[in-house]
Amino acid sequence: MRIPSSLIVVLAMGIASVAVAQDAKPNYDESKIPAYTLPNPLAGVESAVQWPARREQILAQFATEMFGKVPTDKLNAISVKDAGARKPVLGGKATMWQPVITLAGRDLHLLVLLPKESRNVPAFLAYNFHGNHTVLDDLDIPLTKNWVRSKPENRASDEDRGSAASRWAVEKIIDNGFALVTLYYGDVDPDVDDGFENGVHAAFPNKPASDQWGSIATWAWGLSRVLDFLGTTSEIDATRVAVMGHSRLGKTSLWAGANDPRFALAISNNSGCGGAAISRRRIGESVARINTVFPHWFCDNFVKYNDNESQLPFDQHMLVALMAPRPVYVASAVEDTWADPRGEFLAAKHATPVYELLGREGLPAAKMPPVDEPSQGSIGYHVRSGGHSVTDFDWTQYIKFAKQHLMENE
Repeated sequence: MRIPSSLIVVLAMGIASVAVAQDAKPNYDESKIPAYTLPNPLAGVESAVQWPARREQILAQFATEMFGKVPTDKLNAISVKDAGARKPVLGGKATMWQPVITLAGRDLHLLVLLPKESRNVPAFLAYNFHGNHTVLDDLDIPLTKNWVRSKPENRASDEDRGSAASRWAVEKIIDNGFALVTLYYGDVDPDVDDGFENGVHAAFPNKPASDQWGSIATWAWGLSRVLDFLGTTSEIDATRVAVMGHSRLGKTSLWAGANDPRFALAISNNSGCGGAAISRRRIGESVARINTVFPHWFCDNFVKYNDNESQLPFDQHMLVALMAPRPVYVASAVEDTWADPRGEFLAAKHATPVYELLGREGLPAAKMPPVDEPSQGSIGYHVRSGGHSVTDFDWTQYIKFAKQHLMENE
């Protein structure tokens, strides 16, 4: 007899609500959205001088109730294990560099692609999902030896070389004067509910407390450590680094940008629930569903908001607003209803008052823009054709946005 998967989860975890969350059909009907009132990011704020204190309050709420706090600062030190040799690629128009840095006992293998003869260039920094070898088909890029999701025996193979190249627009990035820095997110922490026994968590004797970091906060912390390293290079200007991420890594890029003001710009691509989408809308992926299927992403405190979003002291427009006055881009895909494109737009729009208070434009669009027609101020937004992915259209907008904000004074 086949046991239903929901019952297996209940038997294994002893939590009846888990089965309910998995079996419940997601809502995609705007008319069924529960009535809600968004918290005001500017509550108690009447002038720009008061924003920093309010910002710290919001940041602390997100850390305590959702993403989790980094438990110690004793592991922030990085060391360069292998400086990496330079190699010309892309017909000589770019240089490939693969330094290896060590952090909390983990080797982070960086793939750095630089415009030829680079010095102090701006850069995009982003995690990849399956290893550096999937970004560029080059035999000199080693396969990751760490756990890889959705692969046979969770291991990388040569068959995967270049398999994600269509998501990276490497030549377009290089041609526009940017460097690309990428690394496998599993180098920092494996994307699996393993009781926090692997990745950088292995350096700690105990499982994180209820208000301490889940995997998203850990990945965000790792991006800051890579930025530490980039600050030691002459090729990349660490004051002009845009942190970018797709899906769960889009959630990560927003949290990295919120936590680390050194990131000059943040980009969220299809980040959805827990990223740029308004949680109170309960369309597509919900808080209950994300906490059930991916219990390692957030801190344990976030579970109390399952089917209880109205009690959140914040919503995701306030996560976007934490970037202010630095530029931030939120992108959706019209077919990616799971990520709630309208909710992502609303987060960008409701973050705008903070930017305006600080003398920036925010998002120019008064209403959700038509498909494939971006709106760009200090907040950028577009909803493009297609589904849950990163496309050449997306990168075209990100490069245009980054050139405006990171190269305008050159």
